[in-house]
Amino acid sequence: MAAEKIFAPVGEKEITRAIVSRFAEEFCEYVESDCLIIGAGPSGLMLGKEVAAHGFRTLIVERNNYLGGGFWLGGYLMNKVTVRSPAQAELDELGVPYEEVVEGLYIADGPHACSKLIAAACDAGVKFANMTSFDDVVLREKNAVAGAVVNWSPVSALPRQITCVDPVALEARFVVDATGHDACVVTKLEEHGILKKAGTGGMAVERSEDLVVAHTGQIHPGLVVTGMAVSAAYGLPRMGPTFGAMLLSGRKGARFIIEALSSQKAGQRELVAAGSERSA
Repeated sequence: MAAEKIFAPVGEKEITRAIVSRFAEEFCEYVESDCLIIGAGPSGLMLGKEVAAHGFRTLIVERNNYLGGGFWLGGYLMNKVTVRSPAQAELDELGVPYEEVVEGLYIADGPHACSKLIAAACDAGVKFANMTSFDDVVLREKNAVAGAVVNWSPVSALPRQITCVDPVALEARFVVDATGHDACVVTKLEEHGILKKAGTGGMAVERSEDLVVAHTGQIHPGLVVTGMAVSAAYGLPRMGPTFGAMLLSGRKGARFIIEALSSQKAGQRELVAAGSERSA
């Protein structure tokens, strides 16, 4: 028995063309971005949301096929996430329901909080490259970071004899290391003899969150560190399954980038105006 026709008469070739053409179009556009974030955990998502909301082209590269990092899971595979005051204000802004467990400690459902943050980043205009691994940095004069070299994540799982798959490069005015404990971008600069990574210390939650936020910022020209990558870079204690510092660190990193990009654009406008006056 034939089923009633409900869906539009669109076939396989149209679907494939739509995927390929739109992906290629968007990827070409974001080969050059204002802000290139490596890692789609909570700090990277928060930073991207804020920067994109100010009209700057923002791309997040994530090696997994999902977004959110540990924000999905919470601690010990129990999908509850905690934040300490004052970070519950970030949950309020995202529209995430939570409850106060003890004074100053709040708990929420990880999938709900993570989904809200991902949606907010998408709504702000952030674009994503999933299943894409960071491979190296793009360097300019005086070793300033000007982009990242990336490849498909599955390439690393191929047998060595068939892994001659060259990566591609993405340029950006700012690169953000939001790769958590691995601090992949900082580690690569260490391999190149440019920076020295201290490594994450033991757990001390009452000190760690304040220290992570305090140290968030530009660690090297063109490179901003945020979230647990800050701990790895500066030798700060870890904080475990509480995420307030991740959200506040992302917001602080975004403020730095927004101010820097805004200043650059203002300077460019002044140069254009000065040139126009001379021409007149």
